[in-house]
Amino acid sequence: MKKITYSSIALLIFASVVSCKPKIEAPEASMGSVDGSRYVAIGTNNTAGYANDALSAYGQENNYTAILAEQFNAVATIEFKQPLISSSSVGINTKGQSSLKLGYKTDCKGVTGLSPVRIAGTGDFTQLLNQFATFGRVNNLGVPGLSALAVNVAGYGNSANGVGNFNPYFSRFASNEVSSSVLSDAAAINPTFFTIMLGDDDILAFAKSGGTNGGIPAASGAAGVGFSGSLEEVITTLSGNGAHGVIANIPDVTEYPYFNTIPYNGLKTDASTTATLNALGLGINFIVGDNPFTMEDPSAPNGFRQLLPGELVLLSVPLDSIKCSAMGSAFPLRDEFVLTLDEIDEIKTKIDQYNNVIQSTASTYGLAIADVNLMVTQLKTGTVYNGVAMSATFVTGGAYSLDGLQLNPIGQALLANQFIKAINTQFNAAIPFANVTKYSGIIFP
Repeated sequence: MKKITYSSIALLIFASVVSCKPKIEAPEASMGSVDGSRYVAIGTNNTAGYANDALSAYGQENNYTAILAEQFNAVATIEFKQPLISSSSVGINTKGQSSLKLGYKTDCKGVTGLSPVRIAGTGDFTQLLNQFATFGRVNNLGVPGLSALAVNVAGYGNSANGVGNFNPYFSRFASNEVSSSVLSDAAAINPTFFTIMLGDDDILAFAKSGGTNGGIPAASGAAGVGFSGSLEEVITTLSGNGAHGVIANIPDVTEYPYFNTIPYNGLKTDASTTATLNALGLGINFIVGDNPFTMEDPSAPNGFRQLLPGELVLLSVPLDSIKCSAMGSAFPLRDEFVLTLDEIDEIKTKIDQYNNVIQSTASTYGLAIADVNLMVTQLKTGTVYNGVAMSATFVTGGAYSLDGLQLNPIGQALLANQFIKAINTQFNAAIPFANVTKYSGIIFP
């Protein structure tokens, strides 16, 4: 007689349970109510693919719009054209410089270490020439430095308007440099679907100037005057034929690495330097160790003061001048290198106001909202995707490019997934998420 043990009974029961376990299948991929056949993107730096402090093919080919279009193509066939920089180009930034790469640099003290360095002595100005004859109409109308108030400005790409009165990044693909606007060129495609990422650069332009560029545009006002009217003009134009769309909310830009890499109390002094500084009679008591940097402040007794906890030093500050020329100690930091508490408060207030406009406008027009603000906050505290840790730590955090402001490819993939999440929720779609880990981060030498 065959003997049946308790252990064999347990195995039989386990096998029976496992064999009856229902399979959980992923939903069938679907565009839902979205027609992505003529997808148009309007936005600023991240939309354009500006990264490593310049516009280059590397950034363009890996921006969130390209990734989003790729995920669309996993479900339906669409065409998505970008005004691509030549793949052999060194790129071009707003100051005429080339892209950054991670390389070795020797500082004023003779210490050599890894640092962002330019890949060429000058940027590639040829890429700013109008190339509409080559590009034709493009789907990605992302323009670095685009203000929400300037989207429908005719001749926005017209160099004849003079420096500061046109945008050379729009010049390169404008259908008519003299008369076209970003919005008119977008409308000419007759979009069936659109994404909008506007307002972020209006906030960022103020922040990265250290609060010295004249202020952030009003949240309310007519098109060309306030954010609300300008945004509504874009939406009514793009959705006129029934197109669905997604708009990104505004992240807290002060959480970018550009504002959080150099601590407010990063002035380190030894006993000798401390004694020398205190002997200058500056009215500040320096201590051995960590000290707050000094900064210009006309309201302070001597016209300068030490930074306060919570104030932010910008990555644009010349570090060699701090190390070797007493900047930030005997010679205070200029206001352009610091965000004060009042300026930070102004930034956060305007972000809240802009996001209220976005929330209200999206609700009125049935748009989805990509929660970029949440994504940036998660990066600030640190996040993990499929076992890959990412954060807003400069260089080593992995998600931001070497300018500390724009995302690199892996960060762009995270951003694309925020848009996909919004689309799937709002429009009953099942667009597959991008595999973030297949995109690159910072490239080390």
